[in-house]
Amino acid sequence: MTEAPAAQTTSGLPYPTQELLRKLSRDMKFLGWVYIIGGALYCLSIIGAVFGIPVLISGLRLKEAGDSFASYGQQPSAAVLRNALEQQAKFFFIQKVLILIAIGLTVLMFIFMFAFIGLAIEQGLQQFS
Repeated sequence: MTEAPAAQTTSGLPYPTQELLRKLSRDMKFLGWVYIIGGALYCLSIIGAVFGIPVLISGLRLKEAGDSFASYGQQPSAAVLRNALEQQAKFFFIQKVLILIAIGLTVLMFIFMFAFIGLAIEQGLQQFS
């Protein structure tokens, strides 16, 4: 049994594809705003701005990608799709860099923590000797 082809919309995309792009675009724009607001809140402190600015920029890229996907759903064009994918790729790259930095800082934190614990144990043992 073969499935009947999906109904085409005025944009030329099958309805399920256009509906998926609409939902994806809406979710990307929502998350983009969450990242923008979170980044702006991080930027309220000087130290927080170090992480806040990349978070804010990645939120802008995700929102732009969502807008481009919405445009592509209405009027499919290779240029619009390329722009949407480029903006989404920039978002993922910034997030990847932030995660790698966070992992590196976590490893450094554990190294310092174990070093200080080791020094405290050594000092404690010297006092009892």
